[in-house]
Amino acid sequence: MGDNTQLILAGLDEMFPEPKCELVYSTPFELLVAVILSAQCTDKRVNMVTKELFKNYNKPEDFVNIPLETLETLIHSCGFYHNKALSIKKASSDIVSRFGGQVPNNFDDLCSLAGVGRKTANVVMAEAFGGDAIAVDTHVLRISNRLSLAHTKDPNKCEEELKKTFPKNKWSRLHYQLVLFGRYKCKAINPDCTDCPFAQFCVDRRM
Repeated sequence: MGDNTQLILAGLDEMFPEPKCELVYSTPFELLVAVILSAQCTDKRVNMVTKELFKNYNKPEDFVNIPLETLETLIHSCGFYHNKALSIKKASSDIVSRFGGQVPNNFDDLCSLAGVGRKTANVVMAEAFGGDAIAVDTHVLRISNRLSLAHTKDPNKCEEELKKTFPKNKWSRLHYQLVLFGRYKCKAINPDCTDCPFAQFCVDRRM
């Protein structure tokens, strides 16, 4: 690691000594559903929706059997509800038919689920199964470019660059720290640059 990356890690550790996922869940499957719902939606909103949703539907079999229109109504406020409902139902069907009703605990199998991409698979691997993974969402992509940790608008390429830069045992922690930094400090619009420990590295690309 270069001096810049060590300083960034140290700064993030100081700001977020105990970073964690802000989605509320009790099983790997509930986490999978919550992550799918979180695309272009706040975790706060997702938690409001899943608090009610999981009271009656919290297993893959439940979502296989629920009518699409009913699911769409239940998740409507998360946005993009039609696509998200389809993704949840297809992933649930795959889990039931191919994995005995259990969310697979390896990255390739997670990515093979219908409606599950790299970001979702990485979050589930890191959070539910304690794996080493970097999920690149809009926050991570923006911060990585602003701090010159990556030089791309492609989330997959950004993931590759971050993995090359940071030790594997830092990946999952770094992901959550960058998410929290982007969510509460270095926002897309009107970032709070006051006392930012990374001002010397910031190129402010406003991605």
